[in-house]
Amino acid sequence: MTLVLSGGTVVSSLEPPSLSRADVVVEGSRVTAVGGPPLEGIRLDCSGCLIVPGNVCAHTHLYSALARGMPFGLAPPRNFVQILQRIWWRLDRALDEESIRASALVGGLEAVLAGTTTVVDHHASPNAVDGALDVVAVALEQLGIRSVLCYETSDRDGPEIAAAGVRENERFLAQRRPLARGMVGAHASFTLSPGTLDACVDLSHRTGAGVHVHVAEDASDQRDAVARFGIRVIPRLEKAGVLREGALLAHCIHLDTAELASVKDSGVSVAHNPTSNMNNSVGHAAVAALGDRVALGTDGIGADMFAEAKAAYFRARDDDVSFPIGWPIARLAEGARFAGELFGEPALGRIEAGAPADLVVLDAPVPTPIGPDNLPGHWMFGLGSRAVRDVVVDGELVVTGRRLVKADQDELAAKAAEAAGRLWERCSSIGPHAFEPQEGDAA
Repeated sequence: MTLVLSGGTVVSSLEPPSLSRADVVVEGSRVTAVGGPPLEGIRLDCSGCLIVPGNVCAHTHLYSALARGMPFGLAPPRNFVQILQRIWWRLDRALDEESIRASALVGGLEAVLAGTTTVVDHHASPNAVDGALDVVAVALEQLGIRSVLCYETSDRDGPEIAAAGVRENERFLAQRRPLARGMVGAHASFTLSPGTLDACVDLSHRTGAGVHVHVAEDASDQRDAVARFGIRVIPRLEKAGVLREGALLAHCIHLDTAELASVKDSGVSVAHNPTSNMNNSVGHAAVAALGDRVALGTDGIGADMFAEAKAAYFRARDDDVSFPIGWPIARLAEGARFAGELFGEPALGRIEAGAPADLVVLDAPVPTPIGPDNLPGHWMFGLGSRAVRDVVVDGELVVTGRRLVKADQDELAAKAAEAAGRLWERCSSIGPHAFEPQEGDAA
């Protein structure tokens, strides 16, 4: 099938910004031409629209999708560890296959309708570990979305669950799905014993898959590392063999100067999650010191990367009025580069001949001139997910006219509401998690 997106303005690259007025021709899973003579095929009229690369959410937790509005009868959390103990570590223990599937479908639905074509998910369901990643992968494939998945290995629920997490990662990594890839998931230094961390790194080295791990999201992670091992988090991970190209470190907030340099020099990627960081009041990463391999994620607060790019920009501008306006869309391009490496698609995130056809049509008449020099200004102050009209993933039209093509979104939402009610009921009978990091001096 040949699909021709005609009459639009094509943003062929976010970094560096590149725009042209041209038709985009898609054949099979690939862009075969941008511009050139008119071709026959199924035509999608994009007059007055922008055609942009699909966004990548470089770190999320899809299982949080059913938590919106969830009743909370405990004393309000006073710090980050209590947020985990009283909310997320209760929710993940309540997950079963039904709620894992429903949350993946809802999270994926919201992602693709917002123009996000790839999600990098960090999953946890300690009472439903075996096969959990298949459930998530199948749900996202049902919608037509790319995914990079891993299971969040952790010792917080005991050594048997930790071992099951390693096995789930290994089992999933042995598969080959057209729209899904795997990583080795690990929660964070403060919930990982030496043996479990070593098992994750061993799996990473045997399979070539990078480790996806939370790093110094809160200062408690550093205090625990010093108390238990006499070193800070980055030296611990570096010594264990985590810090190598292909790894993905989420957050990286409470790092000292030496740790920032180690991360930058190691070739790892970092997922910056500004909205979540502000919501959890954990601080702000020194993103300028982390180098170019910084992508944007949501940490489970939806998957609207237009909104996340704005959050990253305005949070940084709040500290420094000279913060460059082009930084956020360059980070979106970096997220696509990272995902492209895992899929063996170096042109993912660009609209050019030979690139995988992951693209978004924005029905957004631009009221002022637009070009490569001012695209970041339009992105920060005008464009947004509300303008997403059509979405193509792997050459397949998965959203048209703001509606899903491969599934009934109203039916999915109704079924998810029912599953959420049952999940909330189970969660209400689960008390705060007893696991706590050890306290030490992180200086």
